Amino acid sequence: ALPRHAETIRVLIADDQSLIRRGLIAILNMEDGIEVVGEACNGKEAVELWRELRPDVVLMDLRMPEHGGLEAIRKLHTEDPKAAVIVLTTFDHDEDVYACLRAGAKSYLLKDVQPEELFHCIRAIHADEGYLQAKIAAKLVQRVGDEMPTDREIQILQLLAQGKSNKAIGQVLHISESTVKSHLKSLFSKLDVTSRAEAIALAAKRGFVHF
Repeated sequence: ALPRHAETIRVLIADDQSLIRRGLIAILNMEDGIEVVGEACNGKEAVELWRELRPDVVLMDLRMPEHGGLEAIRKLHTEDPKAAVIVLTTFDHDEDVYACLRAGAKSYLLKDVQPEELFHCIRAIHADEGYLQAKIAAKLVQRVGDEMPTDREIQILQLLAQGKSNKAIGQVLHISESTVKSHLKSLFSKLDVTSRAEAIALAAKRGFVHF
């Protein structure tokens, strides 16, 4: 067998813009050791093609019709936590970066990335080495100061956004009302808000809650 670094890395591209897909295919197929094996125009197709082709690496756009990149990343990660997904997008909002990495993406690149850096990232992720673009890493470092709500707190926020009382939230999550209150207290201090309405508005703005 060939040594691992000499293998051809098989790449699946998911992007809803055909011009971008074509450009990526042209650039990647010119690079030694990298081959595009499939292209998808939305998240749903990306998941189906991934199951069929089992590529080594997926380049995933975020905003696509028929479930976007984030939903596709969650699905792939659930099916195979080792699925190597690199987000390739024009969006650099902190919440997008965080949500994708939390959902199981292995790296996050912006579309203004230089081809050499893209190749380097694909090889690093394939070799299980991890790679983050400098400007994305800088954003994450900035955000460390802002404490992230826990998964449980986000569940509570979503129920809060549905207008449920503390008691009703407790019933849905099978926790006591006083536990809900202590979660809310922690959440309010993390989000730096004083009311439920303010918490919901800020959570929606930062992408934790979707209406």
